[in-house]
Parts: sequence; C-alpha cells; structure tokens
Amino acid sequence: MPSRANPAHTTNPADPASRGGGCLWWRLSAIALVVLLWNPARAGDGSADSAPSMFSFSGFGTLGVVHSSEDRADFTSSLLQPKGAGYSREWSPQVDSRIGAQVTAALAPQLSAIVQAISEQNYDDTYTPHVEWANIKYQFTADASVRLGRIALPIFMVSDTLKVGYSNPWVRPPVEIYGLVPISNSDGVDGSYRMHLGDVVNTLVGTYGRSHLRTPGYGAVDARQVSVISDTAEYGAATLRVSYMRSRLNVDFAAPLIDAFRQFGPQGESLADKYGGNNVRAWFLGVGGMYDPGSWFATAEWGRAQVHSIVGKTNAWYVSGGYRVAAFTPYLTYARIGAVGDTSDPGLTVSALPPSLAAPATVLNATLNAVLALRPVQKTVSLGLRWDFMKNIDLKLQYDRIRLGAGSPGWLVNAQPDFRPGGGVNVVSLAIDFVL
Repeated sequence: MPSRANPAHTTNPADPASRGGGCLWWRLSAIALVVLLWNPARAGDGSADSAPSMFSFSGFGTLGVVHSSEDRADFTSSLLQPKGAGYSREWSPQVDSRIGAQVTAALAPQLSAIVQAISEQNYDDTYTPHVEWANIKYQFTADASVRLGRIALPIFMVSDTLKVGYSNPWVRPPVEIYGLVPISNSDGVDGSYRMHLGDVVNTLVGTYGRSHLRTPGYGAVDARQVSVISDTAEYGAATLRVSYMRSRLNVDFAAPLIDAFRQFGPQGESLADKYGGNNVRAWFLGVGGMYDPGSWFATAEWGRAQVHSIVGKTNAWYVSGGYRVAAFTPYLTYARIGAVGDTSDPGLTVSALPPSLAAPATVLNATLNAVLALRPVQKTVSLGLRWDFMKNIDLKLQYDRIRLGAGSPGWLVNAQPDFRPGGGVNVVSLAIDFVL
C-alpha cells in the first residue's frame, strides 16, 4: 500500500501542537491514575440492602512509548495513525497509548445495551474520543442473540479485545495481518447462534452494515454492504476461527491519477477501470487458531485481503507462542506480509501515442508503477516479556526486528523523500496496560 510521505514536515518545540505526543502522555497518565484510584463499586452507600444498579462500568488503557531506528519514516500500529516513532519522534507515546471506557446497561431480563468510547491518536493527529461500540442486544435464548448499532467486526482472533492491551499477550497484535483490515466496527446488525456439539462449542456470527473512516494516506474510505460470516469452535483449551468478509469500497486516494488515465482513450479507460477505487469489490478471508492450557500459549493467524483497485491483493500470517513463569510471560512472534500478483504494469503504450502525449503518458506510467511497488512487503521477528506486577496491571517490553522487502516501505508510514525502501528496522516498545 502507498506510503504516506510528508516532505514539508517541520517541528517547532515552542508550538503546543508539535508537543501533542508529550501532552498525550501526561493526559493519559493523569486519567489512568484517577481511574485506578476510583472504584465505581464504592460509589454507592455501601449498605447491604442497596439495590444493584442497572449500569456497570469498566475501563482500560495503555500507556506506551516506542522507539524506531528508521529516522526517515514512522512506525505505527495502524494505518489510521499519521505519525509514530522514527521520523516524527525518536521516542513516541502515540503509537500504542490509548484510554477507553465502557458502560453496559441491563435494560430488561433479555435486553441490554453497551457503549464503548476510546481516546487515541486519530487520523488528523487529534485525540478526540470516538465511539467504538454502541449497540442494543436482545438475547432470545441462552445461545441466540441479535444486536443493532455499532458492532465490532468479528474477523480476527482478538477482534473483541483489539484495543484492550491487557487482554493480549503482546504490546500490540502483529501489524502484518491486523493492518490488512483497518476497519474495526460497522454500523448495522448482527446475529449470533451458539451450538453445543458434545465437548465442542461452536459459535456462528453473521454481520451486515457499513463503515466510514478517514485515513492519513488513503483519504476517506466508505465501506458499504459490509457482510461478515465468522465461525468459532472451542474445544477445551483450543480455539479455531474462520471468517470471511466482503464489501463495496470507495477509496479515493488515487483519484487524480485515475482521472488522468481516462484522458488517453480506450486504453486509458481500461487502466482506470482496473485500478480505480470507486465502488470496488473488497474481501477478506482469515483463519486463526489458539491453544492456551494456562501455563503456555501458542497462536497463529493467516489472512488474505483483496481490494479490486490499485490497492490489490495481499497475504499475511504470523505464529506466536509464550510460556508463563509466575508473573512473567516471555513470548516470541514471527510475522510476514507480501503482495500477491504483479507489482508493476506496462501501462499506456507510449510508442502508439503522438509526441505531444508521449511525455505525459510516460510520467503516468512511472507514477502508476511507483504506487504499485509500495504494496507492503515485510517480515518481523518479535521478542517480548510481559510482567503482571499488580492485579489488572501489566508491564510489557518488546523488541521487533523488521526486514522490509526490496523496494517496499512495508507498513512504515510518513516516508520522506530521502527514505530508502528495503533494509532493516529495529523497534523497541515499552507499555503499561490496565483494566478495571
């Protein structure tokens, strides 16, 4: 996928906006301290006959800092982040830091509602809280339910806990595969049905809706007709999930290039139709498994995503495992991502064009191939240690060694004109996670 270059980047230490990462660290630290010291269960009068509240509150957060050895581009945890560690900041608190709150309301014996809000780095480098979940659930039976509203997309192994660092063994889920689908929720409806097949518990979930988001590199992304089928089977300590998602996308980041091709007759129209991002089909297929008997864990996921446009088709996978020794969990992860199919195109036939059009056609062909060559290719070896030093609080240290594919920026963003694709990047991350 294209890298998000910003040649005009400047930093003014006297400008409060340029200190956003530092301000974020102190804001999150202050909020986390207040939240940890305040237990909503103490808000009542403490009497034995106090009626239980219909509302329940929970919170979570991560205070993290990340260092990258690549100073001509940024390492981030999501394509939705405009800045990260490396070029923008040698040590960045923006990559993983976030804080969230969740309120659940028991409206009736079979009816409940949930709202989850999160503050983290947004596409425009602000930290305005956004609503991640907001839905009403009706429980027909103990095994069948339906939800309406903003709902998590159940496509990855940790989709439900994607933003809750404490629930995951790593500092962050492997970006190689979790970056394939940056959309984490949709506005619509889903239904869930759980079946008990002997000792196997099988849960089938179907989701339909739409999602709209803005990104630093791809502009506005409008996903319509988002359909997901996810099947999860659990047997003792083993879990297996298979998911399939399809949708219609409007991705407008390459619109000027596509419009320019349309000026070159039938051949240009054909190329524009092939690579254009207006109302295009997109799909994702994922398979994942985990085995966690308690003293150790092993997990792996594979995914393939395709957007029938200049974005193209991509494969990614990872394997990870760790061993728990008292309060410590060392872990190791290997992850890869690569483009599927050609990363170049002959483009317009320049020799068939008049001299006045040959030069601009050559420029268009070169631009097209430069964009195609930026599809992410990288592999990462991660070594980490988790320390659960207090109840509901952990400390994680993680080292990532990233090898970028030849000519590719991988998942790095905000690449500068003098950035050289390929090569290696060292990333060090330190994070404190908590839940309430």
